[in-house]
Formats: sequence, C-alpha cells, structure tokens
Amino acid sequence: MTSKKNIPYSVLELAPVAEGSSPREALQHSLDLARQAEQFGYTRFWVAEHHNMPNVASAATPVIIGYLAQGTTSIRIGSGGVMLPNHSPLIVSEQFGTLASLFPGRIDLGLGRAPGTDQLTAREIRSDRMVAVHDFPNEVKKIRQYFSADNRNSAVRSFVSEGTDVPVWILGSSTDSAYLAASQGLPYAFASHFAPAQLLAALEIYRENFQPSPQLDKPYVMVCSQVIAAETDEEAERQATTLKRLILGIITGRRELMQPPDDPSQTSAWGIFQREIDQMLTYALIGGRDRLSENLKAFLELTQADEIMITSHIFDHQTRVQSFKIFSEIMGDL
Repeated sequence: MTSKKNIPYSVLELAPVAEGSSPREALQHSLDLARQAEQFGYTRFWVAEHHNMPNVASAATPVIIGYLAQGTTSIRIGSGGVMLPNHSPLIVSEQFGTLASLFPGRIDLGLGRAPGTDQLTAREIRSDRMVAVHDFPNEVKKIRQYFSADNRNSAVRSFVSEGTDVPVWILGSSTDSAYLAASQGLPYAFASHFAPAQLLAALEIYRENFQPSPQLDKPYVMVCSQVIAAETDEEAERQATTLKRLILGIITGRRELMQPPDDPSQTSAWGIFQREIDQMLTYALIGGRDRLSENLKAFLELTQADEIMITSHIFDHQTRVQSFKIFSEIMGDL
C-alpha cells in the first residue's frame, strides 16, 4: 500500500500566546498566519476551542473564525473544533449559519466531545455538561437538522442556518468518535498531534463501519500532526523545545505562557516525564527538509489519510510562519 498523492494540507490554530506577548498580539499573528497559509496553498485554517489556558487565545472560537474569514479571501475557515457539550446545538447552528451567510462556501464546523479544558473549568462553562456529553450523538444530529432545508417544518428553527453549506466534521482522539463519525457518514479528523495511541485503531473502525450519508458517500480521514520544520534538523530540534516544554506543563499542571526555545540537551533534566512527552509526540514531524519529508511520507503511508492538518508551537511568529512555508513546499514535492 502506498500513500496518496497530492493530498490537501491544512492548519490547526490555537492562537498561542508567547512570553512577553498578549492575547491581542496572538490573534493578530493568527490572522497573519491565515493570510500566509492561504498563499502557501493550505486548504483549511481551523481554530481550536480551549479555556482557562494562559498560552492559548482561542476560546471564543466563532468570533475568531469571523475575524479570520473577514481577513482572508479563499481559504476555508472552521472549528477544530467546537466542543459541543459546552454549548447549545441551536446556538452553534445559528453562529455557524451566520458565518456561512457572511462567507459562503468557506466555513467548516468540526465538532468534538471533550471540554477543551480541565474539569473544574468545564463545570463552570456548563453545569449540565455531562448530560450533553452522553447525548453527544443526538446533539450532532440536532446540529445537522438545523442546517437541513427539511427543518423548515420543525417547531424550532435556525432560520439563518437552513440550507447553508456548512460541512460537519467529527473530531476525535479515541475509538468512540470513530464509531460516531462512521455511523453518521461524516468526515473524521483524528487528533494524533496529542493523542496518538488509538490513531490506527480508530481509522480502521471508521473505515470499516462507514455508512454513506447525504454529506459524504465514502470515508474521508484527516489526521493532525505537530510539525516543527526548519532548514536543519538541529534548528528544528531547538525550536521543538518550546513544544516539549508546553507538553511538560500539560503533564505537570504547570500553566505558563509559551516559552522561547532552549538548548535541546536541557530536556534530559525532565527525567520521568520524558517518556510521556515522547509518547505524545509519536507522530510529530520535527526536522529539516529531508528528514521531515521522509517522516511525512511514512506517516501518510501508515495512515492512508485523505488530508493532513498540522499545528505548530514555535515561539517566534516569523519562525512559525517559515515552518508552515517549508511544510507546504515539502507537500508540493511529494
């Protein structure tokens, strides 16, 4: 089996807030990156939903999507994703129906089940959240119904949404999401950038159980990977220390702004946490052009993905933009 050729490549953005910066600057950088990504040939630019994290400015996802769509012209803008149990399906439908009316043919709606934060914060977001978690499959169906032209006969309607072209995606990091995406005939995006353990099992389940739907007639898989691309392996490894420190903070519960890169040899001091960091980075693509290209080809062959989405935590904005540029050039040479 060989990897597919000319597959689309896309961006997952968290609007990272660096030490010495602010959420305002992070969001301005996100817009600049979206504009650059549009020029580099990226297909989508998705915004993640996270809460109560000092180093992430992507909390009000629909607001940011509108900001990015207004500042770009052709790249698809979407959610990667909206954590649906945090929200009312009707309100989400109205928000994304409005976005689709303003930016027709350019809006995607990725839906996830996780809270995008810690459990204490999740309870503050929505007190009955766990009820919505268990009802997630039906909540997804409600969203699709609100977007359907057939909803015109319903007692409750999202008038701004009905008949608009907003593809719904299921996001996941486990096999549960694979079964759901397959049963509803929806495209599936797997978060292998932070939850690699169940990637292959989830993709197999999704493909084997897929049921065609009006939106999609055959399985469509997008895999997400962390990418740190540079001109040399050594520089990529140095830049990757920012990402590794971020992961260390997640593991230990230490919250801090995104930190500048350090000497890679200093990571040896992390001791018992190194194994967890390495496990989370199982499918990370870190290196200069040659190494990254080789590892990218192997990853695409392994997953047989229809599309790849990448995210990148690099301290300096222009260095981060250059990483996305290098990756786009490597994709163009595959």
